[in-house]
Amino acid sequence: MTEQTKKFPEGFLWGGAVAANQVEGAYNVGGKGLSTADVSPNGVMYPFDESMESLNLYHEGIDFYHRYKEDIALFAEMGFKAFRTSIAWTRIFPNGDETEPNEEGLEFYDRLFDELLKYNIEPVVTISHYEMPLGLIKKYGGWKNRKVIDCYEHYAKTVFTRYKEKVKYWMTFNEINMVLHAPFTGGGLVFEEGENKLNAMYQAAHHLFVASALAVKAGHDIIPDAKIGCMIAATTTYPMTPKPEDVLAAMENERRTLFFSDVQARGAYPGYMKRFFKENGITIEMAEGDEDILKENTVDYIGFSYYMSMVASTSPEDLAKTEGNLLGGVKNPYLESSEWGWQIDPKGIRITLNTLYDRYQKPLFIVENGLGAVDVVEEDGSIQDDYRINYLRDHLKEVREAIADGVDLIGYTSWGPIDLVSASTAEMKKRYGYIYVDRDNEGKGTLSRTRKKSFYWYKKVIETNGESL
Repeated sequence: MTEQTKKFPEGFLWGGAVAANQVEGAYNVGGKGLSTADVSPNGVMYPFDESMESLNLYHEGIDFYHRYKEDIALFAEMGFKAFRTSIAWTRIFPNGDETEPNEEGLEFYDRLFDELLKYNIEPVVTISHYEMPLGLIKKYGGWKNRKVIDCYEHYAKTVFTRYKEKVKYWMTFNEINMVLHAPFTGGGLVFEEGENKLNAMYQAAHHLFVASALAVKAGHDIIPDAKIGCMIAATTTYPMTPKPEDVLAAMENERRTLFFSDVQARGAYPGYMKRFFKENGITIEMAEGDEDILKENTVDYIGFSYYMSMVASTSPEDLAKTEGNLLGGVKNPYLESSEWGWQIDPKGIRITLNTLYDRYQKPLFIVENGLGAVDVVEEDGSIQDDYRINYLRDHLKEVREAIADGVDLIGYTSWGPIDLVSASTAEMKKRYGYIYVDRDNEGKGTLSRTRKKSFYWYKKVIETNGESL
């Protein structure tokens, strides 16, 4: 197959992705309640600080709440076909368990989605993206408590009903598997002294699964033509050597992630997890009917983020950890790393796409992929981010190969089309955008927007439906 015959499909959804808590700011405006992001001044790696005395960049974000029209106009200038964002749960239900929604919050997203649709940009909406209401943690203990399922279902039904004419692509949770790696951010979990953390995390995961399945059911009932997907943080894992023990370790590492898509796409707990629970003394409390709910309400597509691959080894001398990413892993000697220690592996995105499609035979959606880097503003005001262009080009070429392999791919929304507050480190210095935002790690700056070199590159990619790669 020649380079010319490998093409992105007609109607491919090119765009970008953000999260409400990383861009909106206005954390105490319009009746919004406090979320996990509002009390995590140091990013998802750290326990929360209820005093909020520390500088919290999430509070102001990049002021997307007030500047969304300006930003969406820039996305439209690039030619976006889709824009992935999330609804801040605490804008709709400030404490998470109210009966009646906050109308001012609902109206904000009406305006936001209308603005996108004005430019024929398809909203792709994550119902919950790392911003669980603090009220649900204080009152119920977060996703450890089954009661939170009801709160989430009520929230999901509320937004489905409100936006049924405007939003056709939904995802139930962002990177649902992160409940294991960043339990406070991913599941609102705060552990007590002596608590079995592993059991608590997997119990929370079960509640997330049931809530996700109930949202799929509600979404199909309320918006029959909608597509409701799951979303995982995906990586491919290579064995360090052909040693069978390393190959097995790589398989087990991948399964820690694939378990989350297995349950949501196939509708049942896989045998390998039942064994894992038994061998690790984990008991999952299920209510009657849970298994039926999971089986009958599988997702329509699998959304995923991809930033890096990992390596598994059973040799102690290999276990020099890579830094930066929440998922950790052994350093791959064949790959370069980003400034934050994330290993850059374009070929891995093709492998990941094929792995997921072979496994589920359901449409896939790359909803996050990008390079966090330090950008320098030149004397003439330009930002020459060729390193970002190279990263994205190399990955998109491999995406095109996966499509040629037969993978059914809905679209590609790169992470952070505009600079935002990093989730893993809670800083502005780690930039992803095609659009530069004048704000630094101390919260200083004008918040003015500037097009980077990559802005014009991505515009051309979209214009040519990927032929200009």
